[in-house]
Amino acid sequence: MTSLTVTSVQLTTLPKVAAGKVRDLFDIDANTLLFVASDRTSAYDVILKNGIPGKGAILNLMSAHWFSVLSERVPGLRTHLVTLDVPKALTPGEKALVRYRSMQVRKFKVFPIEVIVRGYITGSAWKEYQKTGTVHKLPMPAGLKECQAFPQAIYTPSTKAELGQHDENITPEEAAKIVGDKYAPRIEELALKVYNAARDYAAERGIIIADTKFEFGLDEATDEIVLIDEVLTPDSSRMWPADKYEVGHDQESFDKQFIRNWLTKEGLKGKDGVAIPDDIAQATSERYQDAFRRLTGKTLEETIAELSLSQ
Repeated sequence: MTSLTVTSVQLTTLPKVAAGKVRDLFDIDANTLLFVASDRTSAYDVILKNGIPGKGAILNLMSAHWFSVLSERVPGLRTHLVTLDVPKALTPGEKALVRYRSMQVRKFKVFPIEVIVRGYITGSAWKEYQKTGTVHKLPMPAGLKECQAFPQAIYTPSTKAELGQHDENITPEEAAKIVGDKYAPRIEELALKVYNAARDYAAERGIIIADTKFEFGLDEATDEIVLIDEVLTPDSSRMWPADKYEVGHDQESFDKQFIRNWLTKEGLKGKDGVAIPDDIAQATSERYQDAFRRLTGKTLEETIAELSLSQ
């Protein structure tokens, strides 16, 4: 595994069809995409100039681990993962670039909402609650404290904004207007099942998943809802060490909150062209690796050594 930080992925052998904050998507064939996780990082909807060492492989292999775990723990769950093998069409140099940080995935029609599930009141939910006693406009019990667990996990969707724009929190009823009444309750039910299964799995390993963002697609041939995109990574979730958890204040975390805090402290929140210091990048990398090790039971290097991928 190279220590080189990869912030740009260009392939000559496959057409790039999309580039997100972290991932680049390439077309393999009519049914398959190549998802490549770079080491880019973003905060407050802005991509930072430099990346986080090893981040792409961590995100990719953690998602693959979760797809496997959740397929066992959530009966009937379908995911978009096909294989971690790199496409044969790539050049040797391209294969080396994307190996471990990429997966081949099946194409599905994407539901155009962010499916957020919250188990604890923190972040924007806590800010809203302090002002109005609601979360995503939904009434909440009185007297909740910061980072307290909800009586049960709640479904709090948002719009899916274009790159550089802000997602807008919406109610489940508003989400239903976007995805349709046929699919809205099925998405909510499946999201809560997946979150609860992941929460229990992580709790057994000393991690609290405070909230997370899922994306779902539709298999139009079978009318089944499919779990897609990245799953339960430190980029898409708030993860806290259970042994340091205390209700009533912000928590130490395994996610990029560390970077957000630095940007806020330096007055750089939401500004373009910011490069984070090497020590902040390295400390963030160590948090991601710690979460990976706790959740998978192996270091990133051990996981890579055990993988048998096509050359």
